[in-house]
Amino acid sequence: MKHIRKKLGDFSELVMLKHSVFSLPFIFIAMIVASWQISGSGWFGWRLFFLGLVAAVSARNFAMGVNRYLDRDVDRLNPRTKGRPSVDGRVTTSQMLGFIVVNALLFVAVAYSINGLAFKLSLPILAVLGAYTLFKRFSAAAHLILGVSLGLAPIAGVVAVLNDVTLWSAYLAIGVMFWVAGFDLLYSLQDIAFDKKHGLHSIPSRFGAVKTLWIARVFHGLTILFWILFVLHAGLGTWTWLAVLLSALMLGYEHYLVNKDFNKIDKAFFTVNGYLGFMFIFLVVLDVL
Repeated sequence: MKHIRKKLGDFSELVMLKHSVFSLPFIFIAMIVASWQISGSGWFGWRLFFLGLVAAVSARNFAMGVNRYLDRDVDRLNPRTKGRPSVDGRVTTSQMLGFIVVNALLFVAVAYSINGLAFKLSLPILAVLGAYTLFKRFSAAAHLILGVSLGLAPIAGVVAVLNDVTLWSAYLAIGVMFWVAGFDLLYSLQDIAFDKKHGLHSIPSRFGAVKTLWIARVFHGLTILFWILFVLHAGLGTWTWLAVLLSALMLGYEHYLVNKDFNKIDKAFFTVNGYLGFMFIFLVVLDVL
């Protein structure tokens, strides 16, 4: 039993399970709003809640598993990542491959059980989720690919409830894309020297820290713009407007922290962005109530 708990802990560390806080709120925000629009209630039922949760976690596990598997060579060289389970032997390559396959099959099976459109989109979604690691080998656009990966969460949520993709869900998803890409730029500032030395493509290694900070600000400005469009087109009210306002303030605080001291990147990345998603879903729930 102790061995099993340890192995589960290793896999949790491998995929950084605690970072699910970035994507989980937004798949459920889309499900809540979609349910509210068709039934007047934000509750979409326990079945879809469970399936949505499993889909979100299995998709993220797949994406992180692929990332860790393909990045073993560079993670071994980076002082920041050389202690990862994929590098130090706590999780073997065969175990990682098994983990990737199991989560891919689980995601497809859950999508099949939700509805036809979800099933049709399941394989293209997995392809996008696996593309991030490959992109950073040849393109600085990898940050946006990561953003697209998490931006698929609200699309998946609305498909689960409505069997369709709405304009408001697209605006919410694009906002998530720029939000994630923006904070990934800030996080990547830690690896400028390493990326340059080992030929990895990133906006910080290509444009430098000062320009990267400005690009991140633009991305987060676009985040707020698209979330405003989301509120307008979804027909939401005061509480969701407050969520957008607080998001703008939190992102501004994140940039303040990073601009003041690069040593506070972790605080800005984990704390601010983690709270943002939960604040947003809490206020959306108040709105539909």
